[in-house]
Amino acid sequence: MSAQAIPQIASTTWNIDPVHSVAEFKVKHMMISNVKGQFTSVRGVLSLDETDLTNSRVQASIEAASINTREAQRDAHLKSADFFDVETFPTLSFQSTRISRAGDGDGDGELSVAGDLTIHGITRSVQFAVEGPTAPGKDPWGNTRVGLSAITKINRKDFGLTWNAALETGGILVGEEVTITLDVQFVKA
Repeated sequence: MSAQAIPQIASTTWNIDPVHSVAEFKVKHMMISNVKGQFTSVRGVLSLDETDLTNSRVQASIEAASINTREAQRDAHLKSADFFDVETFPTLSFQSTRISRAGDGDGDGELSVAGDLTIHGITRSVQFAVEGPTAPGKDPWGNTRVGLSAITKINRKDFGLTWNAALETGGILVGEEVTITLDVQFVKA
C-alpha cells in the first residue's frame, strides 16, 4: 500500500502589532446616538496561507479591563459585574473556524471569517466581513507587515451583557445591537 502525498500548506506566522491595531465598538445610547469605545490591549496571531487565504487561521484576545470610552465613570461601570465583569472574565477572545471568499470570489480581498467569539465567559459563533489582508510591505526597520479591517454585529444579550435601564420617556438606556470594528496590523514573525 503506497502512502499518498499529503499537500503541505505553506503558511507564515504574523503577530498583531497592538500599537497599530484598534478594536472598536459602537452601541446606541438612549435610543438617540451611538457611543463608541475601544479596547486598547489587543493580542493575536495570524497563520497566513498566501497561496489560498481560505486555509489561513486567526486567533485574538483582548484584555476586558482595557476598555476606553473616554469617560472614566462609564468605563468603571462597563468593567463591573453589570457588564464585562473583568474580575471574573478578564479576556475576550476570538478563534476562527472557517475563512471563505465573500461575494463573487473574484479575489478582490473580501473575505468572510467565521469563528468563536467569547465575551463574558459565553462563546457564540460570529461572522466578520473582512477587507484584506493587504499586500505585504516593509517598514523602515525591515519588518514585513500586512493589515486588514473587519466588521460584525452582535446582540450583547447573547453574551450575558443584559444590564439596562428604562427611560422615563420610554425606551432603554443601552441598545442591544453592538457593531464591532477591527483595524489590525500584523508583523511577520
